[in-house]
Amino acid sequence: MSNSIVDINNDTEAKAASLLDASSSAGQKSVLFFWAEWHAPSAAGGPFDTVVKALAGQSGSDGVTIYRVLAEEAPTLSQKYNVTSVPTFIFLNSDGTAIERIDGGEDVARVTQCYSRLAMTASTSSAPSSSEPATIISTQQPEETKEEQTLNNRLQSLITSSPIMLFLKGTPNAPKCGFSRQAIDMLTASNLTFGYFNILEDDAVRQGLKSYSDWPTYPQLYVKGELVGGLDIMKELMEEDGLVAQLELEDYVIGNSSSAVETNNDTTTTESALSLNDRLQQLINRHRIMLFMKGIPSSPKCGFSRQIVEILDSYNVSYDAFNILEDEEVRQGLKEYSDWPTYPQLYVEGDLVGGLDIVKEMEDGGDLKELLTGDVTD
Repeated sequence: MSNSIVDINNDTEAKAASLLDASSSAGQKSVLFFWAEWHAPSAAGGPFDTVVKALAGQSGSDGVTIYRVLAEEAPTLSQKYNVTSVPTFIFLNSDGTAIERIDGGEDVARVTQCYSRLAMTASTSSAPSSSEPATIISTQQPEETKEEQTLNNRLQSLITSSPIMLFLKGTPNAPKCGFSRQAIDMLTASNLTFGYFNILEDDAVRQGLKSYSDWPTYPQLYVKGELVGGLDIMKELMEEDGLVAQLELEDYVIGNSSSAVETNNDTTTTESALSLNDRLQQLINRHRIMLFMKGIPSSPKCGFSRQIVEILDSYNVSYDAFNILEDEEVRQGLKEYSDWPTYPQLYVEGDLVGGLDIVKEMEDGGDLKELLTGDVTD
């Protein structure tokens, strides 16, 4: 039974299994199960892993090979099938055609249903009946629409992942073109905190966003989910009253935390602490729902931060995030300020909710939705 599951832990193993070839899986039915170690439902012992093992028990008689792919360690294979979330399931017919796919979600039963349809369709592929091709076409045709919708949903999530969002070539610390560098300089000079996405690392986003927003070049600046424009627009706004005044971004300006130098060291320390506390309070109240995390929503840097982002995104609520990896003062100061030693930390209306465990407990108890949507009754 277990030999019906093939573990793919990197692109080298994917190549050895001929999954990177243009004719990958041709001649056999197969299921590609993309998972990640940090995603408990798809990791070992999780519900998706359990159902895959159960299906493997019958896959031998069905003639189906199941490939369990560690998505982040096999980026080439993941890119080939446009995998942007886990779990993702790709159901491939014996001719290598993807007849169905599942992107994310928690519907374990749907995996079994899609598998059953694959087994039935593919088992007659060598001698199809006159009605069978119509069945394959009907499941395949909406796939393009579904993939487009999935990409659009992802773009919308990225655009709204921070009140001020910049799509650029490179990162703020290492821009890869002069236009992106100038855009960063303007945001920095305006003392604004902002989220960013490196479009060089994701061609689906790079090409899709041009069409989604009808704006052909980069960088692209978004404020509160709305496109502002590119570098030329930013320059015009700067030359007028500045980005802050023109775009009404006063709530997102981080004040200068430097204080006057005092001869008394105790006085200097006290003033610095007050200044940091003021800054932390300002950050906490920057948005009704504020997340302090490692990385940014579009690119989390730890599994815990990734999981809490997925939970927030599932409720389709607007929230802001602060990357504590880019500011050691905030990272250490917030632990003491809120008496909470770990990250991520979630705040709603200025109050600490807690970390990932608390958020998961509230989600399981049905309280999280009310808190996030504001339908809380005292």
